[in-house]
Amino acid sequence: MVEEAVPARGAAAAAPARPLLRLVEVEAEEADRIPTGLEELDRVLGGGLVPASLVLVGGEPGVGKSTLLLSALGAISRDRRALLVTGEESVVQVKLRASRLGGCEAVEILAETELDTVCATLERERPGVCVIDSVQTLYSSEIGSAPGSVSQVREAASRILRVAKEAGVATFLVGHVTKDGSVAGPRVLEHLVDCVLQFEGDRYNSHRILRATKNRFGSTNELAVFEMTAGGLVGVAEPSAIFGKTVPGEIGAAVTCALEGTRPLLIEIQSLVAPTDLAMPRRVGTGVDPKRLAMIVAVLARHAGLPLGNADVFVNVAGGIRIDEPGADLGIALAIASAARGVPVIDGLAAFGEIGLTGRLRAAAQAPRRLEECRKLGISSVLAPEGTEGASLQAESLRQALVAGLAQKSA
Repeated sequence: MVEEAVPARGAAAAAPARPLLRLVEVEAEEADRIPTGLEELDRVLGGGLVPASLVLVGGEPGVGKSTLLLSALGAISRDRRALLVTGEESVVQVKLRASRLGGCEAVEILAETELDTVCATLERERPGVCVIDSVQTLYSSEIGSAPGSVSQVREAASRILRVAKEAGVATFLVGHVTKDGSVAGPRVLEHLVDCVLQFEGDRYNSHRILRATKNRFGSTNELAVFEMTAGGLVGVAEPSAIFGKTVPGEIGAAVTCALEGTRPLLIEIQSLVAPTDLAMPRRVGTGVDPKRLAMIVAVLARHAGLPLGNADVFVNVAGGIRIDEPGADLGIALAIASAARGVPVIDGLAAFGEIGLTGRLRAAAQAPRRLEECRKLGISSVLAPEGTEGASLQAESLRQALVAGLAQKSA
């Protein structure tokens, strides 16, 4: 039991009142962003790292979070002080990774998990940028629970937030993720920080995708693509050239142009339609929304005459990319129709457009930017909804789009 003093009556009234301001009277100065040295990371952050901001980076174990941030610290350390607080790896382990990456000689390192020591170091040294790997390893002796518990993570994030704002230190927090891919610990962790970055990808696949799920200083629609090489993570400037590759004449494959933020991406959609004896045929999608996939299958069956009621439908987005925008509906439908009818999509064709429940095609957002991406990669034919200026092939309904986009079956 701990005695707690009760404030006397009228104590709140005795507190000094603070003057109120109108928003028009507030002077806002645009702070210069800190370049991270990685163009793809700067794109997702909104143009660079904002001074005194707190960024949470989450991802599966082994996906490359520590490698990415160490590369960024190496580039940042050329112009300002950069500190790495490591709680999961020893100094020797970090040194070995830094030697492999190169250019990290000026990065300062602190191997510490005690929260008070970490905060005192930040207040005393005041580096320009700090990376804490990871927030789940920090603990405060004032809290009796084990490191990584909800109370410890909440306390660590709150203390670091306060110190980072007061000392003007731009801070990256590395966070563990749960089985469903969300950042482990309380959701208050995501509410406290200024930016939440999600690092996606398979450790057995060379490509990684970085997207922002929250960003107070920029858009959350931007996407960055990295490739894991022997020298670390390298940004992919032209991801469409990688993810949009197809084999001519392949059945069940179509190319769509999806839009992620300001970046158009050419992506290959793969589909397999197989007969089933199950009472409830399966609709399995990897990289697409299962509900949207079920809707597209239903529209294909109702308005395009495809017999899919007794068939399993599998759809996969090549390269591990996830598509959330409706502009990729037409590409998904073409891949499914190609697999169901046993005919390939016309060679060199890309398609985009939203499919309505009535079978009518709706225009996709920012069509000129998608068309420009197709032209840049040498795609000659683009299938789009009626009224899309610049598209070589146009269709008003899904049935018309299948006739225009699929090769004719030989007799």
